[in-house]
Amino acid sequence: MIAGQLRRVAVLSVHTSPLEQPGTGDAGGMNVYIVQTATRMARRGVAVEIFTRATSSDLPPVAELAPGVVVRHVVAGPFEGLDRTELPSQLCAFTAGVLRAEAWHAPGYYDAVHSHYWLSGQVGWLVRERWGVPLVHTAHTLAKVKNAALADGDAPEPRMRVIGEQQVVNEADRLVANTDVEAAQLVRLYDADPGKVAVVPPGVDLERFTPGGVAQARASLGLPSDAVVLAFAGRIQPLKAPDVLLRAAAELLRRDPGLRSRLVVLVVGGPSGNGMEQPRALRELAGRLGIADVVRFLPPQPGEALAAVYRAADVVAVPSHNESFGLVALEAQACGTPVVAAAVGGLPVAVADGVSGTLVGSHEPGDWATALAGIALRPGYRAELSANAAAHARRFSWDRTTDALLAGYVDAAAAFRASLATEGVLT
Repeated sequence: MIAGQLRRVAVLSVHTSPLEQPGTGDAGGMNVYIVQTATRMARRGVAVEIFTRATSSDLPPVAELAPGVVVRHVVAGPFEGLDRTELPSQLCAFTAGVLRAEAWHAPGYYDAVHSHYWLSGQVGWLVRERWGVPLVHTAHTLAKVKNAALADGDAPEPRMRVIGEQQVVNEADRLVANTDVEAAQLVRLYDADPGKVAVVPPGVDLERFTPGGVAQARASLGLPSDAVVLAFAGRIQPLKAPDVLLRAAAELLRRDPGLRSRLVVLVVGGPSGNGMEQPRALRELAGRLGIADVVRFLPPQPGEALAAVYRAADVVAVPSHNESFGLVALEAQACGTPVVAAAVGGLPVAVADGVSGTLVGSHEPGDWATALAGIALRPGYRAELSANAAAHARRFSWDRTTDALLAGYVDAAAAFRASLATEGVLT
C-alpha cells in the first residue's frame, strides 16, 4: 500500500500560503490544489508539512491546517511589502529556514519534497540534495507560455524566471503536468525528459460544489429570480481577462438594449499581480462601457458562498489568456452551471466544448457576446448543458489527483534510490 511506503511529505509553497483565501493577492488555484491534496494525503496516513513564507509577525511558527497537515511559516525578508518579483532575493533565507526546521529531525524524516511554482522549485532543488529525497515539481504556470500569450497591459515574465524554471526542470526527479498540453510544453519549450513528466489532472471538491437551487442561490445574493446572470470568479488581473466579460456584456446590450433590465454581471475576486497597480481599473472600465448599473463586484467568496455564485449564474465565464488548467471552470460545472471559456491551456480539458459549455477561440467581445448569449438566452440548451456539466465535472476528483500524486512519489523515490545506488552513494 502507498500509505505504508510513505510516511511524510514536505510541500513547498514559497509565495502564497494555503491558509489564504483564494481569489485575491497571489492566492488562487494553486492554494486550492495544495489544500485539497494535502488533506487527502493525511487521510491516507501520509503526514504533510507545508513550508510557506511568513507574511505577518502575528502568524504562529506552525499552524494546523487539518489533522495530519501542518503549515510552517518561515521568516524570510520583511513580513509585508514583497511581491513575487522581489521574492527571489529571499530564497536563500527561506531555504535556510526550511533546512533549519528539518535539522531537528533524524535523517530520512521526509520521503519526498513537492514544490509548487518555480520559486518553490528553486528551494526544492537545494533541499533535495541536502535531504537525499526526490524532488517532485508542479509548475502551475510557465513563463514561456505566459509570455507567448500576454494580455494588453500585462508585463512579460522576467528572464530570471525563465532561467529559474529551466534549472528546476533540469533538476527535478518528477515533473507533474496538469494536462497533456502542459506536458508537451515542458518537453518542447524546456527540453524536459519525457520519462520524468507525469500528467495528473487537478480535481474538484465534489462534496462542496454540487448542483443546487438556482432561486435560493439568487436570493442569497439579492438577485432577481428572472435575471440573466453572467459570472466571473478569480483574481482581478490582466491574465484572467475579466475585462473580456465586461466588454462582451456591453456588446450584448448594444445588440439588445431591452436586456438591460434583466442582465446582471457578477465579478467575484480581488486585485492580484499587475491588477494591484490599478485596483479600480475594472470598475472604471464598467463605467466607460456604460454598464456600471448591471455589474456587481463581490470580494473573494469562501466555500459555500462561492458555490452559491456558481449556482446563481446562467453562465460562468473563464476568459483567461492562459490557464494551466482552470479550476473555476470545473467548480462551476460541478454546480451544474455551463461555462464559456477561452480555448487556451488546459481549459479544453476542463470544459467539454459543445457538451458542458463553449470554448471561444479569441478574446474579441463580439465572439464572447455570441457565445454567452447562445447559452444564457436559450433556456432549453442551457438545461442540456447544465446536466452534462455536472456529469463532466464528476470525471475529476481530488481523490484521484491525490492517489496519482502519492503513486508518483513512490515511483520517484524508488528511481531516486536506484540512481544513488548506481552512482555508488548507496551500498
